[in-house]
Amino acid sequence: MPQRGDSYQVKLKETHLNWGTYRNPTNRDPVEGEGYIKIPREYAIRYSIYNSPEGFGSNLFTVSSRDGFLHNEVLRAQGNSGAGDTYAKQFAIDKDLRRIGAWYRSQNAQVGDVVQVTWKSPTEILVEIL
Repeated sequence: MPQRGDSYQVKLKETHLNWGTYRNPTNRDPVEGEGYIKIPREYAIRYSIYNSPEGFGSNLFTVSSRDGFLHNEVLRAQGNSGAGDTYAKQFAIDKDLRRIGAWYRSQNAQVGDVVQVTWKSPTEILVEIL
């Protein structure tokens, strides 16, 4: 479980910024504005971040952004790297893949920018574009 001060950084790619339209293979119609925050596997393992309904501190977190655009929203860890893998590979606002995309646009995020994810507590996360 993550602790206060734990963090990681990830460099943004086109797929993070435009998940709804820039992905392959596609299993649904394109959706403008979707985005996500990647969870590198080493951090999913280190911090026990799962793609399962484990609850707050393992696949659900409260997230705010340093700029204030996101404020105490529910962030869900989801996706995996292959069948049977229990570790999550990305964060998105619960039931709203467009919200992270909107945050990226509000910050004018570009491919190559860096997102820092920092735990304020085992269940609270602060995100920022560096």
